[in-house]
Amino acid sequence: MSFVVDQVRRIDGQLDRQNEPSHATAPASPILRSASNSSRAFPIADGQAQTLARITELQTVIKSLSTSSSSQPLLRSSQLQRLIEQGALSPNASVDDYGDEARASYKRGLEWLLVSKATTQTYGIILNTLLEQTIPLNNDIWYWDEVLGSYAYSGLYTIQTSPLRFWHWSKDIYHDTRLRLDSLRTHNAEDRQHSKSLSDRWRQFYGLVKDSIRDRSIADIQLNAMSPITLSRTEARNKQKHLKRLRELSASGLGVLMDEALTFDPEDEDSVTSKDRPDTPSKEEWKSIVAKSVALMETVLRNVTTLEIGVSEFEDAVFTNVEEDPEIIHSEGDSSRPAILAGKLQQILTIHLPNHVNASNKLATQYGRPSLLIRYWFPATILALSSGTLLQIFFNRRAEILTWIRDFGVTVQDFWYNWVVEPVKKIIGTIRHDKDSEIALMSKDSLKGDRASLERMVVDFAVDNSTGADGGRLGEAEIAEVRAKVREGDLTPVLKAYEKDLRRPFMGTVRGDLVRALLIQVQKTKVDVEVAIGGIDTLLKSQELVFGLVGLTPGVLVCLGAFQWLNGALGGRKGKTKGKKQGRMIRVLRNIDRILTASTPSNNGMLSYKEHGLLLCEVHVLRQNGQQVLPGEINREFLEEINDLVDIRTGVERQLRVVERIRWAYSKWLY
Repeated sequence: MSFVVDQVRRIDGQLDRQNEPSHATAPASPILRSASNSSRAFPIADGQAQTLARITELQTVIKSLSTSSSSQPLLRSSQLQRLIEQGALSPNASVDDYGDEARASYKRGLEWLLVSKATTQTYGIILNTLLEQTIPLNNDIWYWDEVLGSYAYSGLYTIQTSPLRFWHWSKDIYHDTRLRLDSLRTHNAEDRQHSKSLSDRWRQFYGLVKDSIRDRSIADIQLNAMSPITLSRTEARNKQKHLKRLRELSASGLGVLMDEALTFDPEDEDSVTSKDRPDTPSKEEWKSIVAKSVALMETVLRNVTTLEIGVSEFEDAVFTNVEEDPEIIHSEGDSSRPAILAGKLQQILTIHLPNHVNASNKLATQYGRPSLLIRYWFPATILALSSGTLLQIFFNRRAEILTWIRDFGVTVQDFWYNWVVEPVKKIIGTIRHDKDSEIALMSKDSLKGDRASLERMVVDFAVDNSTGADGGRLGEAEIAEVRAKVREGDLTPVLKAYEKDLRRPFMGTVRGDLVRALLIQVQKTKVDVEVAIGGIDTLLKSQELVFGLVGLTPGVLVCLGAFQWLNGALGGRKGKTKGKKQGRMIRVLRNIDRILTASTPSNNGMLSYKEHGLLLCEVHVLRQNGQQVLPGEINREFLEEINDLVDIRTGVERQLRVVERIRWAYSKWLY
């Protein structure tokens, strides 16, 4: 949905309000009046069934032309033509055709309403057409900006268009040679009786070609003094100039139609735009507005593609032709004007609108960017010439290529299993306290056995080398005390004996007590090391889940990176498209700001027709992109900002403040 749909709906609602009855006894609306209501309002006499059938037919057509009658407010051109033909308005109808003045007046009211709604639909079609023809011109203008902005791009454009220039040059030489040959045959008609050999004829043709090339070179001597790149830049600059002129004229035509056509209720608070009018028009005035609007649309379509005139001349010509149109503006007889307007609408839809589209497309093709064939023939030619070599390289190394592909597949498979699947299994086992998944630096019973061995060694050493309190062997209580101290790491009996043997190390070695004490201390060191390792083992077990997640992290990161790349390369077009639309919305806001800043407002502070048309084109693009970027509720608020932005009655200063408000209010979705 665009502002064109809103404008058409608003005008259609204004038409319905304009044709509401002024007293309570009249029908609610000509659109809603049925045949039975008509029979009650106008008693049927003999022979008047045809009149009621005609009124019913008009009501049906009017209902089909209303924007509220279907989900598509704007009808297609073919549908609109068919409905106008179905209305079958006749310029020769009189009061006698409908029995009395009341029926004739009611029928004329329906005809005017039909023509007004058909004019509104035509108005919407023309606005959409101008938008569709104007907005793409920006891309072509930007293309020429790139060509003119760098000599590298200018050189590339020269290479791209060189076959085309050679073709035009060859055609000129061919036509010139053809003319010379025909002239020579005319002057030498008397020599036709003498036949010439094929070589003589070829020599004569070749000489004419050389003369044509020499004369062509002399005629283009000024152009030959310029480099090919300079000529290409001149050509690009000329095409860009014509495209800008076409865009300005189309924007001016769009602004003229938005500001001047079908302005029934300028004080309507929902109105998009209009020039100030003192009062709401009466029923007679809105008929004149409809007639002038038809003439305005026809004149705009006929003159908007005339690039020989400027914007001001175009606007003057449009308003002059509308004021001087004798067939519509000064038509005699109110009864014939709906039929004349319907005929004009048919001409607009069948003649002027298609001619405008064809002329606009022709100008866009003539001055727009070159076709795909011209832009890409050079790389396509290089690819075609090198395709044989590339295929030969692939064929000769096909075994290696297949091996690379196979190894790549095996690597991916092993990576997935070893770095993703296995760590996940271990993490799951850790969560479930699986014994096979526990982290350990030593076996479970290793410390227990070594500690029991140390205890026995110390007890045996103490029994062999110590005496009890009574001078005999150690008792059970003393042995239990030694065991308790060993469990706490106290080896006092062994160390005392060790210190004693160090005084006479030779004797202690011979007896074996010194060696035995040393071995016990080695066992004690082993137990201490196992105790420390056991602490580390306990710490690792407490953080086993953390280590599992750390081991899984590299595989997960690599997989996420690969999936994101594949999603962006193959299936992430939606995200890329959204990002592009966000960037385009920012550029459109910049263009809107430039249009408003560089504008030359009138005395009442409003934009000119051309600037208003350019603003509407940018706002149309902004609104279309906003529907795909902004959420539903936010988009509804955004549409309110758009309506404030295109309301030129508020003045340029307020429109600039609206642009600034859009930037900070919707920065979350724009940046």
